[in-house]
Amino acid sequence: MLTKLTHRARRALAACALALTALAAPAAAEPALWAIKDHDSTIYILGSIHILRPGTEWRSPKIDKAFSASQDLVLEVVGADDVAAMQAILPKYGIDLTTKLSTRLEPADRERLAAAVAATGTPPQAVEVMRPWLASMSLATLPLVKAGFDPKSGVELSLTAQAKAAGKPISGLETLEQQIRFMADLPPAAELAMLKATLEDFDKSVPMTEQMLAAWLAADQDRLAAVFLAEGGLDDPAVYEAMLARRNRDWAGQLKAKLAGSGTSFVTVGAGHLVGPDSLQAELAKLGVIAERQ
Repeated sequence: MLTKLTHRARRALAACALALTALAAPAAAEPALWAIKDHDSTIYILGSIHILRPGTEWRSPKIDKAFSASQDLVLEVVGADDVAAMQAILPKYGIDLTTKLSTRLEPADRERLAAAVAATGTPPQAVEVMRPWLASMSLATLPLVKAGFDPKSGVELSLTAQAKAAGKPISGLETLEQQIRFMADLPPAAELAMLKATLEDFDKSVPMTEQMLAAWLAADQDRLAAVFLAEGGLDDPAVYEAMLARRNRDWAGQLKAKLAGSGTSFVTVGAGHLVGPDSLQAELAKLGVIAERQ
């Protein structure tokens, strides 16, 4: 079910979160860690931030101990940084040569699009052939890169390198094509809602990401939920269902099945999937599997 908070209420909560950021910063990073267990299995679950500034200290002794004890690493998707694979898939799902992007928008959003494109230095002709979902993702990421965030410094790539060095198997809950299709298969109105939300919040993308990062490092789940649920068009029920709720239900089923095996595993998914009424923990609980904070 879609959270009952209105988009205006979410924005108000996000504003409160910004005011509290400086007061709530921890002395040392301690992102929240969960575990699901049975008699012969333990699966640790860590929420991640996909893009960080280089040098961000996010590891804790608790996380390092859990990772060292695990035999394998499970990500949302393996190969998210595979440029060749992405370039092979994006034209199929993200490019539309028949309809200019700006013609899909109302005048006010058309002006916001032009301003965002100019601010990022993106060639307008490159954006005009993008479908709304791809333009939304691109325009949401570019300001972060300009502000010093680096996709290569995200949690997943760091853990992947560590797992490879230790010889630990790595698997994904989804394929790269599946992840792209969650956005590409949205109803047209929902896809446009994603883009419009990105354009409306364009100037706030960096401070909102910094709020999320501060809340994540402090393991402040309430503050993280307030900021996360205020962004990205999640106020649209179709976007919320496709991007969050449905995926959490699917992952919960996969993790319950994995728990039926044996051994210790380490799972990391976007931190936004571990907050709110339809979180991964909530979906696991519906299946009779309780996730406990570590």
